[in-house]
Amino acid sequence: MATAAATAAAQRRRARMQMGASVVRWLLPLYTVAVTLYLILPVAVMILFSFNDPTGRSNLVFREFSFDAWLNPLGRPGLGDAVANSLIVALTSTLVATILGTLIALALVRYGFRGRATTNMLIFLPMSTPEIVLGSSLLTMFIATTQLGFVPEGLLYPLNIRTIFIAHVMFNISYVVVTVKARLAGFPRHLEEAAMDLGANEWVTFWKVTFPLILPGVVAAALLAFSLSIDDFVITSFTAGPRTPTFPLFIYGAQLRGIPVQVNVIGTMIFVSAVTLVVLTTLWQRRLAARDFAPVEVITS
Repeated sequence: MATAAATAAAQRRRARMQMGASVVRWLLPLYTVAVTLYLILPVAVMILFSFNDPTGRSNLVFREFSFDAWLNPLGRPGLGDAVANSLIVALTSTLVATILGTLIALALVRYGFRGRATTNMLIFLPMSTPEIVLGSSLLTMFIATTQLGFVPEGLLYPLNIRTIFIAHVMFNISYVVVTVKARLAGFPRHLEEAAMDLGANEWVTFWKVTFPLILPGVVAAALLAFSLSIDDFVITSFTAGPRTPTFPLFIYGAQLRGIPVQVNVIGTMIFVSAVTLVVLTTLWQRRLAARDFAPVEVITS
């Protein structure tokens, strides 16, 4: 009987192990598919309704498939200016924030200096501060500069595209620093030392060795900064002023009257462009990795 009981216990353990293996095998893929569908559902709705032909101003009920909005994507008053402002701010702020953030990340990772720990802490402040608090603080600062004699009149107030640019550079720098620092965490310093031993100076070593190795991290940081800038609403609403609409501000104003189909078209274009850039960047990084780890053929005579 003891043998039969042991056999039954072993069979139960085996059944539980098989059940656990089945759960691990099927539950995780199903969970991944469900989460992915949950994430892409709003994007799919946006793309679908970009081909809609609504009867009124509101694009809330799909009525008829049409390419009219795609043939005239800026066919609403003010939409072209809003998109242009968003692209100008996003591109310029991304460029400046990426340069400054990369240099700050290099300084924080490579060098020890007085105030380094404080700088690390301050870098995270824009990321941890609520956007509405950050936006209102920037607005207060811009208005307060009118009382300072050394700030040229009109530089920071009235609010315009220049103040939006300053605000976006400010909060984007933090994300760039964090992203580039992650790339620098496992940086092979011996390659720089080898370049220096072979006669390269600091400038040549940076552009020939350091920069190509950290470039994927810099590109990822730039893509993140661009995405955060082009769709920012809260901070922009405080720093834009009444005569400088951006694409998110246009949507907020349009929803009171009815969001036009062209908004979905522009959103779809931005989404497709972002995904294309990410795919191309990923393929480029894989190509670089394959080239770096490719076996070297040794020719012997």
